[in-house]
Amino acid sequence: MPTLSARAAGTFNLGNDLPVHRMGYGAMRITGKGIWGPPADRDEALRVLHRAIGLGITFIDTADSYGPFVSEDLIAEALHPYPDDLVVATKGGLVRTGPQEWSEVGRPTYLRQCVEMSLRRLKMEQIPLYQLHRIDPDVPTEDQFGVLKEMQDEGKVRHVGLSEVGVDEIEAAREVLPIVSVQNKYSLGDRQHEDVLDYCEQEGLAFIPWFPLEAGKLTESGGPVDEAAKQLDATHAQVALAWLLRRSPNVLLIPGTSSVEHLEENTAAAELELPDDLYEQMNEATAPETA
Repeated sequence: MPTLSARAAGTFNLGNDLPVHRMGYGAMRITGKGIWGPPADRDEALRVLHRAIGLGITFIDTADSYGPFVSEDLIAEALHPYPDDLVVATKGGLVRTGPQEWSEVGRPTYLRQCVEMSLRRLKMEQIPLYQLHRIDPDVPTEDQFGVLKEMQDEGKVRHVGLSEVGVDEIEAAREVLPIVSVQNKYSLGDRQHEDVLDYCEQEGLAFIPWFPLEAGKLTESGGPVDEAAKQLDATHAQVALAWLLRRSPNVLLIPGTSSVEHLEENTAAAELELPDDLYEQMNEATAPETA
C-alpha cells in the first residue's frame, strides 16, 4: 500500500520562486451541497485542512465563489498563521446566485473588489497565486488582464493564473502580464485540453487539472484503470491521479474532498508508480482523436 506523503509527488516551482509539492488539495468540497453554504460537517472540514498540512501538502486551491466565501473563511480559520512553505491560491470572477449557479463577472472594479475581499478573508497581505476563474465574454479581455496586472504591481497579488482557457487566450494574457498557471478541466477520461497541457509544459507553466478523477468507462471491470488498480493493489482514484502525475512534470494536482479518509487515499497516489505497460495502455485508451 502506498505511504502517505505528498512529497513523493515531487515539486513544481510556481513562477520560479514558489516551490510546491505536486500533490495538492482543492478546497471546493469543504462547502455545502451545490458548493453552496457551509459544510454539513464543519469539524470534519477543519480536520481535512489540518490533515492536508500533516500529509505534506503545500498547495491548497480555493476560490471566493466556493460557498461563496465559505472555503476561504475555513482555510483561514484552520491554518492561519500559515506554514512558511504553504501556498494558498484563490480565484475570482465568478458570481454565485444559488447552488450550482455560476456567472462570469470580469468588470475591473469587481475583480479588484474580489482580490481585496479574498485578502481580508484569507488574512493575507499578498495572495501567492490569484487566478481569473473565468474570462467574462462581455468585458474586453485586456481590461480583465489589465486590472490583474495593476494589482500585481501594487503587491496585492504575487502571481497570476487563468482557468478554463485555450492557448490563444493564454497568449493574449501573456501580452499583458506574466502567467504562471492554467487550471482547466482535464483527466484520464477527459483530455480535451491536451493542447493546453502541451503548451504549459513547453512554456514552463503549471497545469492544474480540475475534476481530475473522472475516468468513466475506464474503471469498469476489465478496463485499463480497473486492471491497473488490481495489479498495483490501488484504488481507481489513485490510478487516475498517478497517471496525471506521470503525464507531465508540469501537472499540479488538486483533488478535492470533504473527508479525511478520502484525502489520505488521494495523497497515497503520490507514491504510486505506474509501470510503462499500464501507463501506455491508459494512454492508448484515452488518447484524443486527431484529424
